Amino acid sequence: MVTNEPGVLSQVAGMFAARGFNIDSLVVGRTENPEISRMTIVVNGDHATLEQVRKQLAKLVPVVKVADYGDVSYVERDLALIQVSTAGATPTAHRGELIELVNLFRAKIIDVGHDSLTIEISGTEDKIEALIELLLPYGIIELARTGVIALARGSTTSGPRKTTTRIRKSKAVTKPGADIDPSSLPPG
Repeated sequence: MVTNEPGVLSQVAGMFAARGFNIDSLVVGRTENPEISRMTIVVNGDHATLEQVRKQLAKLVPVVKVADYGDVSYVERDLALIQVSTAGATPTAHRGELIELVNLFRAKIIDVGHDSLTIEISGTEDKIEALIELLLPYGIIELARTGVIALARGSTTSGPRKTTTRIRKSKAVTKPGADIDPSSLPPG
């Protein structure tokens, strides 16, 4: 969780680059609190590397909270748009096969062209990778992915969370977001 202000993404990406950490996926979006954004960062590495990443992120001024989902149960989603060729000896046969694949993966066809289909799929990275693997022989024309977003499963608080806490603008605060009530943040 980071303060929603200009330059935060640049600071986080700069920290990763300066230390030679590779980001596999990075997604940034608003939360229920307009002053806080959620960054979901996927990094592969051993326990020591991931611990170093977590500690370095926590040191950045605009970072309010760092949550590691490595040891907790969580749900994740990734979204992909895949444009696939239907051109070939029998385009209608290709379309039928592609429609069957799309249905098996609970994906959707969102656009149909003369010699292509555009497919929308959301789910885990593994699910999307499996569909991409099966679509390769048809000819993937273009592919766009959002990256992974994740939330811890269940609730860590009893009852509804308060979401009305705001960051107080105060010169006495040395770290933006330090005065945010932790109970107003999402679990994880």
